[in-house]
Amino acid sequence: MLATPVPNPTLRPGWAAEPKWDGFRALVFDADQITLRSRRGTEMLPAFPEIEAAVLQLPDATALDGELIVWDAAGRLAFEQLQHRLQRRGTQADRAAGEWPAHFVAFDLLRVSGTDTTGWPEGPRVFRTGF
Repeated sequence: MLATPVPNPTLRPGWAAEPKWDGFRALVFDADQITLRSRRGTEMLPAFPEIEAAVLQLPDATALDGELIVWDAAGRLAFEQLQHRLQRRGTQADRAAGEWPAHFVAFDLLRVSGTDTTGWPEGPRVFRTGF
């Protein structure tokens, strides 16, 4: 589901709201190999090698829904740098990871250790931190 901006969210009982991150919506999977896919299905992992290193710390056969972001030196989201990063591969991607590291802000745990979690209640599934 795509985020919809509102000036002041009024939350009804049972509703939840999250910030709108200025990044790329993405799914990360760790099955036989790690993939990082955009909402349109574009494979982004070659441009963001630092995400692979983080995903290797998760249990095998895990899938997360979230947002890929980059921060600037002042602590603001830097969407333009994220866009530039997407075009780099190989040693250029490695160098860019050092200059403008990307982070994956996980919203939802879709699968863990091969178990489908989409039927679980929201509380145990929803992440509040990124990597």
